[in-house]
Amino acid sequence: MRLLLVEDDNHVAAALSAVLARHGFSVTHARSGEEALRALVPDSDGYDVVLLDLGLPDQDGYEVCGKIRKRTSTPVIMVTARSDVRSRIHGLNLGADDYVVKPYDTGELLARIHAVSRRTHHEDGPAGDSALLLGPVRIELPTRQVSVDGKVVQLTRKEFDLLALLAQRPGVVFRREQIISEVWRTSWEGTGRTLEVHVASLRAKLRMPALIETVRGVGYRLVAPAA
Repeated sequence: MRLLLVEDDNHVAAALSAVLARHGFSVTHARSGEEALRALVPDSDGYDVVLLDLGLPDQDGYEVCGKIRKRTSTPVIMVTARSDVRSRIHGLNLGADDYVVKPYDTGELLARIHAVSRRTHHEDGPAGDSALLLGPVRIELPTRQVSVDGKVVQLTRKEFDLLALLAQRPGVVFRREQIISEVWRTSWEGTGRTLEVHVASLRAKLRMPALIETVRGVGYRLVAPAA
């Protein structure tokens, strides 16, 4: 996932970029509003999310948010120390998708990033793109139903969320931290064992042990089976 981090403090940006990289993000750092706007050139490959700090040296962060929204539909998460309701409402009215107040929990920030990205990709997808087809596996996103060769497989909520996450990008390796952040909404390392149990359960229930591949030391990826 590509993320544009707009932050004028190099120390803060370096620390946050390192955390984001560990969770599978490719981070581009912009140190000013103008630099951020140059990075968001229309018709470029673009970014999945913009993380926008409001305390910028050249322009007001709210003004930058408004300009971003005029040129791209990329989701914007505002990051600021301003916690009053009026400031939040103003940011949302300018087109921000979410608003995070400093100091924030890293796990919460990661969850919000994944949430706005997921909502945007769902809204931008084709109207008929409500199911993921992976060989004999069919994943119905609206009804949260999974079937193999036409037979419905009963999954728990977390099992479905895990499978749907991997299935949206077959062949792409998802880091363990990224999966835990999105599916369990936490950065707690103790969840790692829970992830392993859910992967094992999915393999057993779907009767396709090779469907989810373990990438040692990194995470998991879904290997799309032949039709």
